[in-house]
Amino acid sequence: MRVFVTGATGFIGTAIVQELIKAGHQVLGLARSEESANKLIKAGAEVHRGDLEDLDSLRSGATSSDGVIHAGFIHDFTRFQEVCQVDKTAIETIGKVLAGSNRPFIVTSGTALVSPGKLATEEIIPPFNPHFPRASEHTADAVAALGVRAGVIRLSPSVHGQDDKHGFVPILVNIAREKGVSAYIGDGQNRWNAVHRLDAAHLYRLALENVAPGARFHGSAEEAITFKSIAEAIGNQMNIPVVSVAPEAAAEHFGWFSHFAAIDCPASSELTQERLSWHPMNSTLLADIENGIYTK
Repeated sequence: MRVFVTGATGFIGTAIVQELIKAGHQVLGLARSEESANKLIKAGAEVHRGDLEDLDSLRSGATSSDGVIHAGFIHDFTRFQEVCQVDKTAIETIGKVLAGSNRPFIVTSGTALVSPGKLATEEIIPPFNPHFPRASEHTADAVAALGVRAGVIRLSPSVHGQDDKHGFVPILVNIAREKGVSAYIGDGQNRWNAVHRLDAAHLYRLALENVAPGARFHGSAEEAITFKSIAEAIGNQMNIPVVSVAPEAAAEHFGWFSHFAAIDCPASSELTQERLSWHPMNSTLLADIENGIYTK
């Protein structure tokens, strides 16, 4: 299969490209810079020039492919509403090209807000939240209605592994380094879920090969890790105190990240593992932190 991949040179995207090529697929990777293009060539992929805001490049990439994985997203939280609209428009643009063709289209979303405070499962479809502008899933459903085999992979809040520079754990490490303490909120018993980037990449390939319209898959290898245990692992590695921050002081300590530090979002991948024979086998989040890959 010739697969068009957005976000092909990102932390997760590079692993997806390697996974696809290893499985015998051809990859057409979206690249906005010479550095990205060279990275794709070195990986054995074909380069497609453009970016998520260049709609013509998205149309031509989708037109010349047998399937699409949309793993790209502009991670600029200072203009979150704007970049979420870019994401929505990109999904719609690719979807219109694939309409009626039955070609697979995998869209990226997240597990964090599926069912806060309760175990999220693949069968839960949260209502649209007008206060949270990212509408990847609802846009993917609209595309599926056009006759596209569009499905969604919900990724964990922590997709971890070597070379993770911009994910949630590096953000926590940077805050800990700045404040001199590794903190959690209240009793720290709110839970995150997590997945290793190589396991996530394997999931993308399996989903592409087997997706049905409207399917949801969970990229969650560990369904519940307390935030306190994450803070403790970071504190131990950095040899700094681990402290509790009162909920009313969370915004001052964590800044814009306080919402994510407080969220309780356990997520199961039982149905995903059963339907796709996906069996995560790489290191856990705490093992990666304890091995020092985030604090070297």
